[in-house]
Amino acid sequence: MNNSTALKGSPYLFFVLVYAISIPFWVLNTIFPIKLPVDNLPVTDIAATFAPTIAALILVYREEKLFGVRKLLGRTFDYKRITRKIWYIPIIFLMPLIYVLTYWIMRLVGLPVPTVWHLPLLTPFIFGLFFFAAALEEIGYTGYVTDPMQALYSALAACLIIGSIHAIWHWPSMISMGMAPGLFIWGSILTVSFRILTVWLYNNTGNSVFAAILFHAVTNTGRSVFPGSRSALELGDAAIAYGLITITAMIVVFLWGPETLARFRYGRKGQSHGLD
Repeated sequence: MNNSTALKGSPYLFFVLVYAISIPFWVLNTIFPIKLPVDNLPVTDIAATFAPTIAALILVYREEKLFGVRKLLGRTFDYKRITRKIWYIPIIFLMPLIYVLTYWIMRLVGLPVPTVWHLPLLTPFIFGLFFFAAALEEIGYTGYVTDPMQALYSALAACLIIGSIHAIWHWPSMISMGMAPGLFIWGSILTVSFRILTVWLYNNTGNSVFAAILFHAVTNTGRSVFPGSRSALELGDAAIAYGLITITAMIVVFLWGPETLARFRYGRKGQSHGLD
């Protein structure tokens, strides 16, 4: 999908379709409340994960037929857009660093977390599953809707809108999981903060959807294998993990600017992206 097509996209129709596709799965969850043994996650959420990609493909087909569909799906592995390889550092290591800090802070304040960490042998398999799931979300949220939203608003405003709509999308599952009100609020803040970080990386890597997918996959894998990251949800101490992510997003907005998230405040003249 070229830039001109991206700017002609239908962002709000996309959001409507995402919800329309997801609603049947939410209804099924009320009838058959089957949950995964991990994280108490409703099984229907797995099916609903397809909604962003399906919605994007429907709209792209309407706009560009099969050519647009192939082009959008091809952006799943558009890693060649990442010309400045240094951006792989935050893509791969930013969230694991935050998880390490979360673990350290939880131990420092005396919260119950494992004192020994054993990396699960199935981590590569887990990462593969999360990469596939991340692609199903980011093909829609990053590959289709981010550019037209940034054409209408500033980068930060686009993030706040996309993140808020996505956060509300999670509410039926969060209610089904019986989350406490405080965790409910923190989860919504996390979704918005995560969208800011994702768009920041996207805007600074030549608009690479692969960068967004990889960042998303590393984030979810880390939440599953790092001690203290998933357990924070169980303990009700998400304020530490989610608070660190939110602070990181705020720092990014300050340093790279809310208008584009790509103009580094302290870069040398003629350089706008930072990390150069």
